[in-house]
Amino acid sequence: MGNYYVTTPIYYVNDVPHIGTAYPTIAADVVSRFHRMMGDAVRFSTGTDENATKVARVAASRGADPMAFVDEMAAAFVETWRRMHVAYDDFIRTTEPRHHEATQALFLRLYENGDVYYAEYEGWYCVPCETHFLETQLAEGKCPDCGRAVEWMKEPGYFFRLSQYAQPLLDYIAAHPNWLQPEFRKNEAVQFIKGGLRDVNITRRSDWGIPVPSHLPNSEGLVIYVWFDAPINYITVAGYPADAEAFARWWPGTHIVGKDIFTRFHATLWPAMLMAAGLPLPAAVVAHGFWTIGGEKISKSKHGGKGFRINPLDLSQEIVEASGADIDVAVDSLRYFLLREMPFGMDGDFSLEALYRRYNSDLANDLGNLVNRTVTMLGRYCGGAIPARADVLPEALHAAKQVERCLGGAVVSYLEALKAIWELLGYLNRYIEEQAPWKLHKAGRAEEVNAVMYTLAEGIRFALVLLYPFMPVVAERAAAQIGWAHPAWKVSALAWGDLRPGSRTQPAGPIFPRIIDKETIVTEETPQPAAPAAPAPGAAPEQPLISIDDFAKVQLKAGTVLAAEKHPKADKLLILQVDVGEDAPRQIVAGIAAVYPPETLVGRQIVIVANLQPARLRGEVSQGMLLAADMGETGMAVLSPDTVVPNGSMVR
Repeated sequence: MGNYYVTTPIYYVNDVPHIGTAYPTIAADVVSRFHRMMGDAVRFSTGTDENATKVARVAASRGADPMAFVDEMAAAFVETWRRMHVAYDDFIRTTEPRHHEATQALFLRLYENGDVYYAEYEGWYCVPCETHFLETQLAEGKCPDCGRAVEWMKEPGYFFRLSQYAQPLLDYIAAHPNWLQPEFRKNEAVQFIKGGLRDVNITRRSDWGIPVPSHLPNSEGLVIYVWFDAPINYITVAGYPADAEAFARWWPGTHIVGKDIFTRFHATLWPAMLMAAGLPLPAAVVAHGFWTIGGEKISKSKHGGKGFRINPLDLSQEIVEASGADIDVAVDSLRYFLLREMPFGMDGDFSLEALYRRYNSDLANDLGNLVNRTVTMLGRYCGGAIPARADVLPEALHAAKQVERCLGGAVVSYLEALKAIWELLGYLNRYIEEQAPWKLHKAGRAEEVNAVMYTLAEGIRFALVLLYPFMPVVAERAAAQIGWAHPAWKVSALAWGDLRPGSRTQPAGPIFPRIIDKETIVTEETPQPAAPAAPAPGAAPEQPLISIDDFAKVQLKAGTVLAAEKHPKADKLLILQVDVGEDAPRQIVAGIAAVYPPETLVGRQIVIVANLQPARLRGEVSQGMLLAADMGETGMAVLSPDTVVPNGSMVR
C-alpha cells in the first residue's frame, strides 16, 4: 500500500463538457478506483482552468461578468462528472484563493532564483491556444495547432528562462524511460526540445487573471500567463505551499493530458518550472489521443450539428432512447466504450454505430446474457441459491493478474485490461456450452451441476470485481443478481471462493436491453403475411413443390438460447435471445409458451430461419423464426441438433 495521486487536465470553461473532456476524466477515475482497490491512499483531482484571456472574451461576448460566467461553467463540469460516476477527491478552480497563493509563491520563488526576469516581448500569439509562435512556426500565417488567426503582441513583461532547461530535460527523460508515455509521444517531445527552447513570456496585461505579486517592479496591470498558472494547480491540490506535510505525501503525481498540451507544456514548460523551483517532477505524464468525427478533432463549433450529441450526458441518453436501458447503465456503457474502442494514446473516430455495436456485442451479449443466463440456471437447477464451492478456475486468476498489471503498474493499458476481462467472460460463455448443465441436470448428476454453476457464478464475480473501476453501477447490480450480497471492491476480493454457498440470487432481468437497428425493423402498421394453416398430422401437403433454388433462398442457422421470458402482452408467446454466431444475439418471438416454460429453453440449441424479414409481434420485434414440429393436439417439439454445433452453423 502506498500513496497515489492522479490528475486530469483542468478544462477551459468556454463551454460545457464533451466526450473529449470526459475521456481523460473517466480514464483517471478508472485508475484511481483501481488503486483504491489495491489499498493505496488515493488523491484524484480534476477541475477548471478559468484564468485564460479567451475565457474573459467569451464572457464579454455573452454580456456576462467573467466570475459569474466561470461559476456557471464550473458547475456544469461538477454536475457532469457526478452523473458520469466520476469519484474525484478534489475539484480545483484556478480562481480559488489557494491557487492564487500557490501560483504567486512559485512565481516569486523563480524570480528570486533568477529564472524569472523582466523584459519586452514581441511576436505572434494565438489567443484560443494561449500560445506564442515564431514566424517560422506558423502554418500559412495561422496557428499551427488550431488553424486560427494569430495576433501580433508587443508588450513588456516577465519571462521564464526556459532556454536553460533543454539539456536537463533531455537528461531526465533519458534516465526515466517511463516518465513520458506513450513512447512515440515521448519521442516527439525529445525532438521538440532538441529543436531548441526559448525563454517564455509569462505575464499578460489584463484585468482578468492572477496578478503578478504587487511588490515586484513594473507589476501594475500584469497578470500571470495562463500556461504558467494552470499546471501549478497540480501542486496546489497536493498542498503547496501552505501544507508541507501534505505536499510531501502526495507529490509527485501522475498527469493524464491530451496530446495537444503534452509536448509544449507538460513535457517541457511545466517540468522546467519545477526544476527551476527545486521541486520533484511529476511521477509520469501520459498523453491520450483525440476522439474525432470524420477524422477531425471534436469541436463544439464544427460538430454540434452532426446528427447526434457530443455531450457525454446526451450520448448516455441516446443509449437510453435506443435500448430502454437505465440511465446509470447507459453511463457505464459509455464509460466502457470510450476506453475499449481505441488504444489509449491513439486517435479514434466516433460514431453512434460503433457505440451501439459495442453495446450489443460486448455488453448485452457477452456480459449481460451471461449474467442473466447464469442466474436463470441457478434458479432452475439450484433453487436460486449458490451451491457448494468448486475448484479454482485458473482463467479467473489469470485475468486478475493481467488486469492488476495493466492498471496497477507503471504503464497503464485500459484496453488490455478490458481485453483480459472479456477473455474471462468469453471463457465462461464457452464453459456453459461445453459443460451443458441442462444435460447434467436431466441425467440426475446434481453434484456436477452444482460444480458447474458455482464455477460460473464465482467466475462472473471475479469479472465484476475487475470491471468495477470501469463500470461501477453495472458491477454493483450484477453482483446483487448473482447473490454477492456484500461486495468488497478490493483486489483482496479476488480470492477464489469468496461467493458464499447458500447466498440467494436476485433475478432482475437483463441489465442491458438490446439496441435494435431501426432501419431493419418493420413497424407495427406494416401488414404481415398470414401464416399458412398447418395440415393435420399425416395429411399430404397442399403447397406446390419447390426447386432446390427456392430452398437455397432460406437460411437456416443453429443457435443457442441465451435467455427466455414470457411475452408481457401475449400468454402464448415467448421472447428468446438466441446466439447465432453474430456480433449480437437475435431476439426471436415464438408461440411455444403453452408447451415450453421459458427456463427449459435456456442453454438449448435450436434452429431458426435467419433471413426472414423482421416482424413485430404484440409490440416485440422478432428477428427470425424458430423451427418446431407441429404435432397437432399433442403439442409441438422444438427442433434441435442431436449434438452441440458451433452457433451460426448453417442447416442444409
